[in-house]
Amino acid sequence: MLDIRRLHMLRTVAARGSITAAAQSLGLSAGAVSQQLSALRQDVGVDLLRPDGRTVALTEEGRVLLEHADRILAAMEEAESAIAAVRGTVGANATLAALPSTVARIVAPALTALDAHHPQLTMTCLVTDRAQLRELTLGTVDVVLGQRYHHLPEATPRGVEVSPLLDDPLLVVTAADRAVGRPVALRELATHTLAAPPATTECGQAILHACHQAGFAPTTRYVTADIAAQLTLARAGLATALVPRTAIDPTAPGIRTSPLEGDPILRLLFAATRRTETANPTTAAVVAALRTAARQHSTTQLPMT
Repeated sequence: MLDIRRLHMLRTVAARGSITAAAQSLGLSAGAVSQQLSALRQDVGVDLLRPDGRTVALTEEGRVLLEHADRILAAMEEAESAIAAVRGTVGANATLAALPSTVARIVAPALTALDAHHPQLTMTCLVTDRAQLRELTLGTVDVVLGQRYHHLPEATPRGVEVSPLLDDPLLVVTAADRAVGRPVALRELATHTLAAPPATTECGQAILHACHQAGFAPTTRYVTADIAAQLTLARAGLATALVPRTAIDPTAPGIRTSPLEGDPILRLLFAATRRTETANPTTAAVVAALRTAARQHSTTQLPMT
């Protein structure tokens, strides 16, 4: 009989590209993973992996087994969710992956509420610049607080359930003494020096695409994904920034925010979980807390110019 843990290791190696990387993510030694994969090879009687440069790749037999492994692991997840639903209680542990820009206004209030209502639940929070949807599918995180910009293509992995939380507009941020006192047309920023994220990030791509749609290439002299750095540069009068509303402290001194006139640049904040027929009470509680925090944030108005 196939060992479910070995199937999980095979899937992790396929996703990570190497036994070493898979071992690091699983908290095991590379030797331990290699040993278990060798045992899996003996179970099925064929090679499952082959060298591919500095990485490894699945053989044809490995790809076939992985397809079945995905279904088996999904069925295991379904069984665990069904049992948890019958029990009807929130579990003891869960891991949330979230974007830095959501921590202050959504994540922290949500975790505070979870601690108050479900004190038995220990939350681990992974704060990272990129939504960890792949980690969600691999089972290393349970809930992802991610983003998708409305005018960019959607790419949701198979087996992932997305719950919309909040439409979060990008606001124009300038030094308080340079505010224009009205909504700003995006094309007006053609004459501004911008502090913006790298074009390789989702936010950077969204800003670049919107500017091109407005008929200009932005002058980006300061390139950083660190929103605190963008706001500091704006406060100093060195640059104009386009920052998600959720990431701005309404009480921050020295800056003013203005909405974009006409079509805004919007990101959808969402909570993602692994899709199951039966809702898991633990992940459902986390998503509900995130939704409540997002709703409360949406009613807090920033001081506009």
